[in-house]
Amino acid sequence: MEGAHSRVMAVWCPDWPAVAAATSVGCTVADPIAVLHAGRVEACSRAARTVGVRRGMRKRQAQSLCPDLIVCDADPDRDGRLFEPVIGTVSDVVPLTEVLRPGLLVVTADRASRYFGGEDVLAERIVDAAASAGVTACVGTADELFTAVLAARSGQSVPPGTDAAYLATRPISDLTIEPSLSAPGRADLVDLLWRLGLRTLGSFAELPAADVASRFTADAVDAHRLARAVPGRRPSRAPVPAALDVEHECDPPVDRIDAAAFLGRRLAEELHQRLAASSLACMRLTVHAVTERGQRHSRTWRCAQPLTPDATADRVRWQLEGWLTGGRAAGGGAPDSPIVRLRLEPVEVVDPGTLQYAFTGAGLPAAVGGGLSDRARRALVRVQGLLGGESVRVPVRSGGRGPDEQVALVTLGDEPVVPHDPDAAWPDRLARPTPALLSHVDAEVLDAEDAAVTVTARGDFTTEPTDVRIGRRQYRLRWWAGPWPFGVEGAGSDTAVSARAQVLLEDSRALLLCYREQSWTVEGVYE
Repeated sequence: MEGAHSRVMAVWCPDWPAVAAATSVGCTVADPIAVLHAGRVEACSRAARTVGVRRGMRKRQAQSLCPDLIVCDADPDRDGRLFEPVIGTVSDVVPLTEVLRPGLLVVTADRASRYFGGEDVLAERIVDAAASAGVTACVGTADELFTAVLAARSGQSVPPGTDAAYLATRPISDLTIEPSLSAPGRADLVDLLWRLGLRTLGSFAELPAADVASRFTADAVDAHRLARAVPGRRPSRAPVPAALDVEHECDPPVDRIDAAAFLGRRLAEELHQRLAASSLACMRLTVHAVTERGQRHSRTWRCAQPLTPDATADRVRWQLEGWLTGGRAAGGGAPDSPIVRLRLEPVEVVDPGTLQYAFTGAGLPAAVGGGLSDRARRALVRVQGLLGGESVRVPVRSGGRGPDEQVALVTLGDEPVVPHDPDAAWPDRLARPTPALLSHVDAEVLDAEDAAVTVTARGDFTTEPTDVRIGRRQYRLRWWAGPWPFGVEGAGSDTAVSARAQVLLEDSRALLLCYREQSWTVEGVYE
């Protein structure tokens, strides 16, 4: 029988991408090192932060602050592979661990703490175990997983029954501090809550749950549960039997990374075919491996969102690479011989009807279409078979200043190669919100005398706009903003300025107008 509070312990390795990068290039975290993605700092070491390097900085700015900065590209595969030795040392202390992401894992602490003589003693043992792998770890303990993850960032233990009080004074931005516990779009939710005047988790928690459910998204309901410290999904105590396991006898045995990656993708596809046939989705996955000499290895991965076939393949690959390479580097955790049997076990499954999938494959490491629901992807593949491969294209995020430039259509199944980097800096980029519908309808902007309004070389309206003519209809303006120049062509008297403006028509429609090559078009419609 469990006590009143089942405790969760989170083990967090600070700046893990920077630690993994330092290991891969042969330096230490004492050196200033930064991991970049899309030309911006994604993670950095403490030595880099002491001289002013921060997340989100551009590469040039970071190097100007720290000329000796060691720069590495972001590599999720490297992060996952090198985290395995750390997981192995922690598992020697508490066997049942769950990995949220490379750099963060959780365990159920109540039974383990009784065995070791208290939570503080257990935390010390885990920190020492991580140190033996050459890694600094911070441990946080609380009743709920979300609270424990936040507490780990400061190495705190939240007393039993006080999670809600601990969270009450935390900033609302903490809802996005850990990506493995938040769904896509959580940043937009936090931004909205901030604009509504909710600055802390406590103020958000005070809202009635029924009001949150009726006025916000499903993710907001989950975030509200986290803010109130209401029990949710906990770390598993033991493997749960399942009839959906996928098992493969490796012939020949696997001892190479490339073979492991190929096998992981194949088994991931087979697993998701079984899940789809049973109308289920996997939220927690255990990877089992058996070697030629009978040695057994297991590791559980926990996710905030349902695993896609590509996400499953990534985790299987990370795990096998970690066992085959990282474990040997740490000593004691590597398989004693090649792997002869591999099994994927879906430990936690849910009804996919309650889950939300984005109708896009943007941002995924696999080919375009990997983020589609299985049903949508199968339907689109059938259309491709009937009409040809180029007939089906899906939107992916691209880079640009205007809304039409920020979306690119890529053939379903192709690599998501976009014209421009969506995460790069774009001066004069249109501010949010962006139009819900894109359009390219010709328009005229008129003043009170029905004279055409254009944009001067200085980026101003020639006269104050009062009306917009679209086709044969003319609409009175209730409000307008702009213009905002975004391009200049020519010089002197031949200078031509491109600009955008927002207008609100008398029928309450809001439009985005674009002035280019001496004429206006309706570029988008707001909803």
